[in-house]
Amino acid sequence: YLFKRGMDIVLSAIALIALAPVTPLIALAIAIDSRGPVFFRQVRVGRDGREFRMLKFRTMSTDAEERLDDLLAANEGAGPLFKLKSDPRITRVGRILRKYSIDELPQFWNVFKGDMSIVGPRPPLPREVNEYSGTVGRRLYINPGITGLWQISGRSDLSWEESISLDLRYVENWSLTSDLMIMWRTVKVMASPSGAY
Repeated sequence: YLFKRGMDIVLSAIALIALAPVTPLIALAIAIDSRGPVFFRQVRVGRDGREFRMLKFRTMSTDAEERLDDLLAANEGAGPLFKLKSDPRITRVGRILRKYSIDELPQFWNVFKGDMSIVGPRPPLPREVNEYSGTVGRRLYINPGITGLWQISGRSDLSWEESISLDLRYVENWSLTSDLMIMWRTVKVMASPSGAY
């Protein structure tokens, strides 16, 4: 765990420095495309059930949370996950950011702070955790990640059972070698995205 945390600190610091020159350009594109803040902060659940505010580039309209109830009947997500391939709340720039996972890059700040790890299970929403049963809660034994087996294995195209199986497999068998392999495969997935919406 100490080596994993050390790697997270070093790599997230490098990533944040590398992102510094391009962040203003992304911010400008978001601001021109739609009114509202550049960043989106959302409460997620981390290790041992501890809540934190996850940071992302904003990809939806500012009233996205208020419009959610009207879209629940059209949910295409698996299990308690909410997903729509053609979500009307997503902005034009947001659709591009999501396709290439650019919206996730500010989460390196969450990694640097210790809320997240670079590799780990997908960070769930509190309402998703409220629906956990059986062994699903084991995915909270370690820090959630920016990327993980879910990210490189189909993402939103996976069923709920497949997503949970991948997360639990990682939690029970993670290693620094597997983390490096997942990071490398994530770069390849970002270049040729699948299941990202």
